Amino acid sequence: MPLTVAVQMDPLESINIAGDSSFALMLAAQERGHRLFHYAAEDLNYEAGRVWTRAHPVTVQRVEGNHFSFGDPVKLDLGDEADVVLMRQDPPFDLGYITATHLLERIADRTLVVNDPAQVRNAPEKLFVLDYAHFMPPTLITRSVEEARIFLAEHRSIVVKPLHGNGGKAIFKIDADGQNLSSLIEVFNTAYREPHMVQAFLPEIAQGDKRIVLVDGEVAGAINRMPGEGEIRSNLAVGGSAAKTELTEREREICAELGPELKRRGLLFVGIDVIGGKWLTEINVTSPTGIVAIDRFNGTDTGGMIWDAIERRVRERG
Repeated sequence: MPLTVAVQMDPLESINIAGDSSFALMLAAQERGHRLFHYAAEDLNYEAGRVWTRAHPVTVQRVEGNHFSFGDPVKLDLGDEADVVLMRQDPPFDLGYITATHLLERIADRTLVVNDPAQVRNAPEKLFVLDYAHFMPPTLITRSVEEARIFLAEHRSIVVKPLHGNGGKAIFKIDADGQNLSSLIEVFNTAYREPHMVQAFLPEIAQGDKRIVLVDGEVAGAINRMPGEGEIRSNLAVGGSAAKTELTEREREICAELGPELKRRGLLFVGIDVIGGKWLTEINVTSPTGIVAIDRFNGTDTGGMIWDAIERRVRERG
């Protein structure tokens, strides 16, 4: 059955179609005959119990520089006229993002929102993962220079990163001498009101940071992201490169423990990050990426798997 799908995401002209997961999902939906609309989170409106937006009907094609075509904008009632909303705008997970989840939560009883907006709000990447601390590297969340120094003295080498950062931005390594630690915490305390994440540095990052994608709680595939020259960050957005990989026994254990909870929460498309085959560092639920590279290396169709799961959920809702 063809579905009406509203995609809440960043401007289409700014994406890199060679690796963009949202674009891959749109292509997969279109191939199945689903009707696509595009809108931005800031275009959401609420009035008299209705959540609506000015949305563009859109068609997509894998042609660089000519990858989408908009129709005339329409007023789209997301509760009554859409079957599915894909919430795919990139972080930061700021008040605009949070407000969008509150608005979309008001239609979630009528329209399937992927991922579930209340659960996205309640599961920020670097906080949700604390539920699985037994899989994590030693971790401190703090704004205190003194506590960070004590942690550094214990672990000898640490990384400091924003609690709500994304894409490998603003991740710093501090070695045992503690040089610049005080200055870095001061800068972070000025830039962010929330505490920051401090973790023991994992030398295994030199062998890569694995992105594992789970669809409705089941493993769909994985890639190993290798840091660029002179980098500790392996995110593809900051120069990392992707390589084919297999899951370790420990990684399968992590996925088996996370899977049922992700499914229960309606977190249908999730990307987790694991270093050294055993250290879980993030659970990405806002706008996970990686499916294009996974399919390229493995010959799989992760976009198709995601749409199978979405269509199944829509049927179950009646």
